[in-house]
Amino acid sequence: MGEVYRARDTRLDRIVAIKVLPEALAADPQFRDRFEREARAISSLNHPHICTLYDVGHQDGTNYLVMEYLEGETIAQRLETGALPVDEALRCAIEIADALDKAHRQGITHRDLKPGNIMLTKAGAKLLDFGLAKSIALGMAGADLSSLPTPPPDVTAQGTIVGTFQYMAPEQAEGRPLDARADVFSFGAVLYEMVSGSRAFGGSSVAQVLSAVLRDDPRPFEAPPALARVVTRCLAKQPGQRFQTMADVRAALEHASQKSSDAEPSIAVLPFANLSADKENEYFSDGLAEEIINVLAHIPGLKVIARTSAFAFRGKEQDIRTIAQALGVRSILEGSVRRSGTRIRVTAQLIDAEGGHHLWSERYDREMADVFAIQDDIAQAIASALQTKLSVAPAVLRRYTPNLPAYEAYLKALHDIGHKTPDRLARAREWLEQAVALDPKFALAHNALGFYYLRLALPGLMPAHDAMPLVRAAAKKALSIDPSLPEAYALLGVVAAIYDYDWVESERLFRLALRGDSVAPLVRFISEFYLLPVGRLQDAVEEHERALEEDPLNLVGRFQLAWCLQVTGMQAQAVTEFRRVLDLDESFWLAAYGLSIACALNGMLPEAVQYAEKAYAVAPWATTNTGLLAAVLRLSGDTRRAEEILGTFGDGRSYGAPSGFAICYVLCSEHDKAADWAEKAIEQRDPRIPVFLRTFETIWRSSPRWAALLRQINLRDMVA
Repeated sequence: MGEVYRARDTRLDRIVAIKVLPEALAADPQFRDRFEREARAISSLNHPHICTLYDVGHQDGTNYLVMEYLEGETIAQRLETGALPVDEALRCAIEIADALDKAHRQGITHRDLKPGNIMLTKAGAKLLDFGLAKSIALGMAGADLSSLPTPPPDVTAQGTIVGTFQYMAPEQAEGRPLDARADVFSFGAVLYEMVSGSRAFGGSSVAQVLSAVLRDDPRPFEAPPALARVVTRCLAKQPGQRFQTMADVRAALEHASQKSSDAEPSIAVLPFANLSADKENEYFSDGLAEEIINVLAHIPGLKVIARTSAFAFRGKEQDIRTIAQALGVRSILEGSVRRSGTRIRVTAQLIDAEGGHHLWSERYDREMADVFAIQDDIAQAIASALQTKLSVAPAVLRRYTPNLPAYEAYLKALHDIGHKTPDRLARAREWLEQAVALDPKFALAHNALGFYYLRLALPGLMPAHDAMPLVRAAAKKALSIDPSLPEAYALLGVVAAIYDYDWVESERLFRLALRGDSVAPLVRFISEFYLLPVGRLQDAVEEHERALEEDPLNLVGRFQLAWCLQVTGMQAQAVTEFRRVLDLDESFWLAAYGLSIACALNGMLPEAVQYAEKAYAVAPWATTNTGLLAAVLRLSGDTRRAEEILGTFGDGRSYGAPSGFAICYVLCSEHDKAADWAEKAIEQRDPRIPVFLRTFETIWRSSPRWAALLRQINLRDMVA
């Protein structure tokens, strides 16, 4: 929005840049006053990453700014050759975030942040044209787009490509009042382009660009998870779902910068091979590997992949490099266990994934009673080999050493739970009950029993009034033994949320569960049952993404991330995640269920029916699958089959049937019927209902019944 000249300040003998206000605008006294007033404000911003303003003036009818002369290229020019390397993009982004934070704290917003307004110099990034867009190009906050001046020169003669509009916040494009969070959105759009090499919002006309800004999610892009989280949150459509200050953005970027460091040590512990004559001893070799994972997770700065993802490679003949790449780690621990009578032989070897060479290896021949000492020795050796340090001794990290029979029963239970079939789940409960009977002070076994009952309650396999008191009792017992157990606090947080509807207590419990540096992925995953219902949507997304950094192949976790993205309104990313889960396991019915709902909400009925049929075929016992299939069949015109399927619910009194009816009728926009059945589901304390209400908020929000349902589950603050 002006002409810039290179000049020499003869008084101070320095090169400066002089920017002149265009003659067409200079003739307007209002623009001249705003120009000078804003320039005075910017002159007060003394920051190493803001282009310094030396002087402002008016001479011979010309308004001008005298600024610091910068040598380098703008980000727009740099992007002509492709995306910036992640480390460089992060460094630049942190500098600009710090500059914007300084300005915002002094009451100044930029309003025209774009790649062309950021210069890359030898001294770092420099923010240009501060405030000019607000005063000149975009008018005052709340101005209607139709009243704005002709777009700047980066629009073609036909108006087909618009630069500034592609970085506008939605509220800015709609002419609504603005605050600093509009800059947060624009910053996210710039950062997206820096990392991906393409614009977040495209189009061949102004109308298409604005439509994309208002309605579309940017295409998924490749970036470290921590950095991708920052970009996604900055680009939230609603200001309340973004970072609220640039200081928060800067802090998140600094965290992402640490996470992206190539020097960060990382490890995956593969399931140890069972070389015992009795093949039933596989539970023991698995348990040994998991215990090593648990100890390693407490090493500061060491990224440790969780069991679910590491064990996904069992029985697969894959190269170490391939496994390490899939899990995002630099080293792999593998080993074997041979058990004979009371003796045990354990071999372990730590491998550098990139070079394929051994960093450490050892063989242990011990008595079975020494199994815990073996685990500690291996963990300590790995810490030394990776040049890291255990925060405390491994024996301290264990909290408690159970007696050997109870420990074996506990390992057998974990092994059976991993198989997920009904008969193995039933056996798992028996092993856990045996473990706590053999050693009543075994807190982890009590807690695992609580998780077992929660796993039955969540999909409707066990009535909540039967299951949730058992979950509560097991978690409380675990905490009475070990008051520091995060998983037990998380269990009680879930009970408080989806059974007691006590959201304040749930928040308190999850705060306790999530404190500390080593938070198990499972704790982050189940925080969804508090975060989604209360409307902390972006927090739910971030907790899942953080958990998946350590457990990237956890299918339930990925499904839940996709669900959170869908509820947040990021449909494209949600569908991508749902499909990713099906690519990993085509029989994973939860992903098919999620995809069907996504398709139904977007009017893609043939696809919705296809995925609903898939989910129903795998899990016909899930009442939500029944209700979903009936709904999409009705919407597709097959009312006869839809009624036949709904008929399997009978009078709807059986546990879970009300939730099935509710999902059917809400998708068919029969709000009163949906609300009637949702009330019955609340009476059953069906744990799916709080998330259900948040998921279909956009469909239901206009109905007074929706607000009444929220009050029934104590979510009055969600009511508009």
